[in-house]
Amino acid sequence: MGPQNSYGKAKNKKFAWKEFRRSIKPYAWPIVLSILLAVGSAMSGLFIPKLLGDMTNVAVETYPEIDWGIISSKAITVIILFCVAAALNYAQGFILAIVSANYTKDLRTKVLEKIGHLPIAYFDKHKYGDTLSRMMNDIDVLTTSMSQEIADISLSITTLIGVMVLMLTISVPLSLISFVVVPISVLVVGKIAGFAQKYFREQQATLGILNSKIEEDYAGHIIIKSNSYEGAALESFAETNQKLTRAATLAQVFSSLSFPMTHIFTNLGYIAICVLGGMFVIEGNISIGSIQAFIQYVSRFNRPITEVASTVSTVQALLAASERIFEFLTEPEEEPDPEPALMIQRVKGEVEFHDVCFSYDGKTPIIRNFSVKVAPGTNVAIVGPTGAGKTTIINLLMRFYEPDSGYITVDGVPIREMKRSDVRGMFGMVLQDTWLFSGTVEENLKYGRPDATLAEIKRAAETSNVEHVVEALPKGYKTEISEDSDNISAGEKQLLTIARAMVANPPMMILDEATSNVDTRTEHLIQDSLENLTEGRTSFAIAHRLSTIRNADLILVMKDGKIVEQGNHRKLLAAGGFYAELYNSQFAEN
Repeated sequence: MGPQNSYGKAKNKKFAWKEFRRSIKPYAWPIVLSILLAVGSAMSGLFIPKLLGDMTNVAVETYPEIDWGIISSKAITVIILFCVAAALNYAQGFILAIVSANYTKDLRTKVLEKIGHLPIAYFDKHKYGDTLSRMMNDIDVLTTSMSQEIADISLSITTLIGVMVLMLTISVPLSLISFVVVPISVLVVGKIAGFAQKYFREQQATLGILNSKIEEDYAGHIIIKSNSYEGAALESFAETNQKLTRAATLAQVFSSLSFPMTHIFTNLGYIAICVLGGMFVIEGNISIGSIQAFIQYVSRFNRPITEVASTVSTVQALLAASERIFEFLTEPEEEPDPEPALMIQRVKGEVEFHDVCFSYDGKTPIIRNFSVKVAPGTNVAIVGPTGAGKTTIINLLMRFYEPDSGYITVDGVPIREMKRSDVRGMFGMVLQDTWLFSGTVEENLKYGRPDATLAEIKRAAETSNVEHVVEALPKGYKTEISEDSDNISAGEKQLLTIARAMVANPPMMILDEATSNVDTRTEHLIQDSLENLTEGRTSFAIAHRLSTIRNADLILVMKDGKIVEQGNHRKLLAAGGFYAELYNSQFAEN
């Protein structure tokens, strides 16, 4: 893996907030409607304490002959207001639930589309687990926090403003006592939020690293066991897990402090109001019903402040998740295809490299002045020691990377002036690391050509010597291949990937160490099927087993990113050069 992002440095909150607001623009009207409903729900409940206070005043003033008619009418009004508030609250919650679900779907779609537009270099430098964590965990945090905070903040602000107005209409001196608490609470919460944000960001970043470790350990469990590496793997996991635990604990500790600290100040104000209000009632400056209503308003006034304080942790988590998601979505993409792009109507298969130079990091040259012309239908083998640049040539040919200088042509057309999809559509690939997805054998074989018929699939399987394997499976071509393809052997997987390439029927082929993971018998089967696969096609084969490329029309011998020798097997052996040295090291004769 390449260098990872530094999660310890300060992140750009303004960027995260700006991108978040931009991303929810398509949902502006439903969100505005939900806010209006939340405001309506809050306002419906604002007059209930006033009505309850009036009912108390009526009972006190008409005692002992209580006027139940007035009290009943006010009670009915209270019940109606309760029902209206509940209905509006349910409606806004229903709308936000739909918005949240669709927003989640759209974000994950954007992430998946982004993955398709990222250059291969991105995946060489970033761990898969971290990307998956952004797609799953961070999006869940962002959308859940969004739907929760829109409702809570709307209700809290409306309640806060409405209660302040109604409290002032009842008693200005008592209101001032409550209002003093607000700036103190805001100051305390602001300080705590600064500490919490740091640890929420660290928590999300460490979670991505932990997911990468889990994914790597799960995928490589056989290697771990065969090397008795369980202890070291557990120790490494425990270290990261402990770091996550620490970050999560500190994040929750600091964010949870917001509620009790705010509660302390609001309760002190509440005590002062009860004492002073009682004195006003005794002195006759305020009615008992009004002080009853005011105390209820004090409780409602404190509640939105407390709720805002409690949402600090949620907002911090939202910002931390938002930073990671939109950081990923703004990663540099592959350069767009040229417009208009050139296209080859009928591919003949003439491939030429023109003085190609390339470096992965811009500093260390991997390919140096690579030039070669391959005639149509030529079977080309690329050999050389590890690090010679063999696979890099294929990466450049498939436009996974672009040359630093020089260019590549197919049938005389520069591939950089073609669409990447058209370039890659000209080649079929059989790789060293076989890949089959969870699905039936038939679905896997027609992966590169979905419209292939069963007869064509069977013909390809027969040609690639895998038909007997498929027929031996419980349900033949309808047999389900498990997620890890562990219900078939490595050699059978390789044969199936060759059959898949035959079904796709591309004009040219790339074989990257296609026989490195199989036994000798299977190697012979693969060699036979590869001869059928490459017949009449231009093909490029990378192989460490030099016995597999004896019949190649052209062998390119690479060293330090250059072609040091080229020719057929017999000519190169007779020359007694670097190829002969490589060959004899594998097949020394006494």
